[in-house]
Amino acid sequence: MENLDSTVLSTSLPAIAASLHEDPISLKLALTSYLLSLAVFIPISGWVADKYGARTVFMAAMVVFTAGSVLCGQSNSLPEFVLFRVVQGLGGAMMVPVGRLVILRSVPKSELISALAWLTIPALLGPVIGPPLGGFITTYFNWRWIFYVNVPIGVLGLILTWKFITNVMEADTPPLDKTGFALSGLGLSAFVFGLAVLSDNAGSLTLGFLLTAVGLAICAIYVWHARRVENPVIDLRLLRIPTFRAAVIGASFFRVGVGAVPFLLPLMLQLSFGLSPFQSGSITFAASAGSMLMKATAAPIIRRFGFRNVLIVNAIVSSAFLAATGFFTAETAHAIIIATLLAGGFFRSLEFTSINALAYADIQQRDMSRATSFASVAQQVSLSLGVALGALILQGARGVRGETAITQSDFALAFWIAAAISALSVVSFLRLPIGAGEEMAGTPPGSAAVTSPATGANPHAEATVP
Repeated sequence: MENLDSTVLSTSLPAIAASLHEDPISLKLALTSYLLSLAVFIPISGWVADKYGARTVFMAAMVVFTAGSVLCGQSNSLPEFVLFRVVQGLGGAMMVPVGRLVILRSVPKSELISALAWLTIPALLGPVIGPPLGGFITTYFNWRWIFYVNVPIGVLGLILTWKFITNVMEADTPPLDKTGFALSGLGLSAFVFGLAVLSDNAGSLTLGFLLTAVGLAICAIYVWHARRVENPVIDLRLLRIPTFRAAVIGASFFRVGVGAVPFLLPLMLQLSFGLSPFQSGSITFAASAGSMLMKATAAPIIRRFGFRNVLIVNAIVSSAFLAATGFFTAETAHAIIIATLLAGGFFRSLEFTSINALAYADIQQRDMSRATSFASVAQQVSLSLGVALGALILQGARGVRGETAITQSDFALAFWIAAAISALSVVSFLRLPIGAGEEMAGTPPGSAAVTSPATGANPHAEATVP
């Protein structure tokens, strides 16, 4: 439900913008606000589940998410729409990570990759179905129904959760780092929304720069705070682990570039190429189909070449396919576009699979919850930055030309810059030791093997990429 909603919305942004009488670029706030809401509330999801029970929190999160969906469908202005997307984000922040924590606490580390593979495969159905479904609903019905379809899914989820999930909670939960929670939430929100204001045609440059600077300053204060408390809400000490550090920092650069795609691609196909939402969705789903195809081949590839080699080479290949998107024109055959997106989705999914598996290779079981929260926050922030980056480039490019219309050259520039940022992830992966992550599969050093289709602890990592 959560992943379907994210990808359905991307295809429908131009239609929603027209209905709300807004500039399509301004609708980036609908994506950014949701991702930021996830980033703000994900850090406390594990603590809340420990305190009040996994089943209780999981069900409450589904109720909040479903209610937020209905409210989004009732929105009549951009502020209302953004506010209710924040409500959805609150539900998603507790819904997806808590479900994942149930898995992390239920299986031994030697079986973790296999268990998480089963968790991720259903999640990938969202981005496969989302674009064509969203395009179909928007073209032939009304965009509001893309949110109403969550109601029956949410009801079914509540029934299944009550029947199958045990209400596990910790007897001794440490105190919540309230100061850290406030600092991280304020800092991340101000930083990303500052970037959003900078990329808004009607936004104030002074306000945008001020919010961005204040956000960075508050994040710096959080770093100072986190080093002085025993149980920080985001534990920066985990970055001392080489594999986790590479997976977080390298993945953040990779996701910033890739995170611009769900915003840029549907806009380009509809505003520049003149396609309908349904036609656009029928094309953009190819990238997610490529991700599905990759699942059967990830394990042999990683086993043969090792995590480090796969991450380095595949980051370059994935970035090249992302850059190729900038060369599309309205005259480009749809078969070529689909083939390029399909191949690009395959390689991007392989990169995410390798990153997410490697992140937990050297994490102790007692630290798994904190590591998952940390990685999830980094993921959501980088994806939010990707959306803001895409909008900022489009806004800046048309501003330089002194025009209001967005041209194909603007989209091309945005895709090329996004690809360059994704390629910078190679710098982090080059610092990985030879044979990094081998113990994840319980094999002796030097074998560089994995035992099953590798996947990460967070299915949302791929689900947000069209």
